[in-house]
Order: sequence, then C-alpha cells, then structure tokens
Amino acid sequence: MKAKTIKKWFDVHKWTSLICTVFLLMLCLTGLPLIFYEEIDHLLGRELELPAVAPGTPAISKDVVLEEAVKQVPVKAVKYVSWDLKEHPGQMFVVVADSSEAPVQADHYLTMNEYTAKVMATPPNEMDFMLVMYYLHVEMLAGIPGKLFLGLMGLLFIVAIVSGVVLYGPIMRRFDFGMIRTEKSLRLRWLDLHNLLGIVTLAWASVVGLTGVINTLVDPALDRWKASQLAEMVAGYKDKPKVTGTLSSLDAAVKTAKAAAPGMDVSFVAYPGTLYSSKYHYAVYMTGTTPLTSRIIKPALIDAKTGELTAIRDLPWYLKTIFISQPFHFGDYGGMPMKVLWAIFDIATIIVLISGIYLWLARRKSRSAQLKRLTGESGSLTLSTVHENAEKK
Repeated sequence: MKAKTIKKWFDVHKWTSLICTVFLLMLCLTGLPLIFYEEIDHLLGRELELPAVAPGTPAISKDVVLEEAVKQVPVKAVKYVSWDLKEHPGQMFVVVADSSEAPVQADHYLTMNEYTAKVMATPPNEMDFMLVMYYLHVEMLAGIPGKLFLGLMGLLFIVAIVSGVVLYGPIMRRFDFGMIRTEKSLRLRWLDLHNLLGIVTLAWASVVGLTGVINTLVDPALDRWKASQLAEMVAGYKDKPKVTGTLSSLDAAVKTAKAAAPGMDVSFVAYPGTLYSSKYHYAVYMTGTTPLTSRIIKPALIDAKTGELTAIRDLPWYLKTIFISQPFHFGDYGGMPMKVLWAIFDIATIIVLISGIYLWLARRKSRSAQLKRLTGESGSLTLSTVHENAEKK
C-alpha cells in the first residue's frame, strides 16, 4: 500500500475515532452493568420471588387478577398487561393510569401473583440507577434525537473499525502478532496494546456496533409500521369512536390470540387507545418460545367489545431485523457464559478507547515538543535547522 493511501486511511481512522470515542466510552461504561441487569436486581433484593405453589395449581383468571390490581390505585384506565414466562413465571405486570393517553410519567405499576391475585409489589414510577444507565445507553436521556445521534456515532465507529483493519496489515507486517514492545517508550507500548486489543475485539465490536446502530432505528420503524400495516389492520374501525364502558374478557382475548398463533406465548397486551393499539382493540403481542424467536413478535387485534379476532399478521422485515438484532447486541441469549464473554469484550473495548485517547494526546504533545525544538525559544527556525533541511532537500 502506498504511503499516501496509508496516510488517507490513517486520517479517516483518527478523525472518526476521535469524534465518536467519548460517546462510545459512555456506551461501554453504561452497557457493562446492563449485561447483568437481572443479576444486579437479584443482589439488591429487587427481584421478587413467587411464593411456593403446589404442583398442578391452576392460575386464577386474568380478569380477576386485573380487577384486584385496579383496586389498589385510584386510576381510571388500564394501559398494558404483560408477562415474562421465562424470568418471572406466575407473575402478571400491570400498568394503569388516569387515561389510556396519559404520559408515561403518570403511569402506576403493579406486580401481581397469578395464583392468588394478590399484589406482590407496587414499584415507584421513578428513575433508579439501573434505569438511568439504561436510558443513558439507549438515548442519552434525550429521547429519539438522542437515539439517532448515537446511531450516527455508531456509524462512525464502524468506519473507524474498517479503517483500523485496513491499517493493521501494513503496520503489523514487520512485527509478530500480539507483540508489545516493552523495551520501548510508554506511548509505543500503549500503541501495541491498542492494536492488539483492537484486532482481538474486532468481530465483537463489529457485531455490537452494527446491531446498536440498527436498534437506534426502532422508533422510526415503529412509527412507519403503525402508519402502514397497523392502520390497514384497523381500517374497518377507522371511523368508530374509542370503545368505552365494560370491555370483553382479557383472559378470553389472550386465549383467542394464542389459538390463532399456536406455539407462541403472549408477551403483552396493549389496551384500546394506547400507543401500541387502536381505539377499539386489545392488541395482543406474541413471541416465540426459543431464545432467538422470543424476539420475533406477532400482533393480533381482538375486538375489545365482542372479543373476536379481527386481524393477525407478522411484523414487516425491518422490524423483525431490529428485534432479532437485540440479543446479539446485549448478549442475553446464551445465559451467564455469554454474559461474561460480553463483559470481557466490553472491558477490552473500554481499554481500546482510553488508549486511543491517550495516543492522540501523547502524539500531540510529542509534535508540540518537536516543533518547539525546531523553532527555538525565539519562535523562528534556528540556523542549524535551516541548514539541515536544506541538506535533506
């Protein structure tokens, strides 16, 4: 590779890295505790344990459980009901508010025991440490603009990875793989460590970076889906007012949806008038039962007055791509071994980022000192330097 070409790739690597490094460092630092989200909750005593239930004990009707939940808080509307059969079997999570259109800040949360219909917890609607880490990681506490900005930083990171790979071959051709020149200066030792960890984490960083960029597009993708496919699914109810009064059975709606999609579990139900439903339907969102298919969602619309299934269809390819990419980003589909591996690569990437900042600062300092030697104390080139440069020319 020609020297000019190497110089161009070096400039691309330097500037893309410098622009995105601080934000990537924030993402790595906030992402580290999120890898062990469930384990941290368990250590802090936030993970609720379901009381022992005799084998074969049937769960109470979901309508009864929901009725008991609504009695606990002075609200007028149910917004969402959800389940997590893998991590929290036998528990039903309920979100209620004064109206279905109420902002998330006004929501009340309840965790219900499906076997006794008793309240297990009423977590406060406030930001704790793990939620702050999550929203910093996902959107920098800046909503959709924050997500899209992080997506841009992710694209710069991918360009930095590609340019780093291009530079790695010519630079390391003269050296052994994994070599760290301990006898050289501190800057060269950090450079060797930077290059080594960068190439070792290449595949992981590429997967996490690319899936991270894809995940930042979830809000625009959902808006497009709601404006197109969801609008088509509720077209027959377009001119009907929002359903009021007594609604049909939640328990029956869940059973109807499961019958329409055998082999799938119900993840959550969005009530009429909420963000993920129409004004007239229960929107029942179902997922697969394997670690990968659990990210594939299929929505079914149930008439909230009659309890009849009115539409069911797969999500479009772009939403499937986003949801399938999520386990590859967070490393939460392979149990504890996968989480530990993700944490190791995350820490290695943090070292790569910090070493990159150090190398840039050290290089600037070195150039500044060199320029000072060349110009002398008077601020102009010394006579000896002029002669040396003339001889070199």
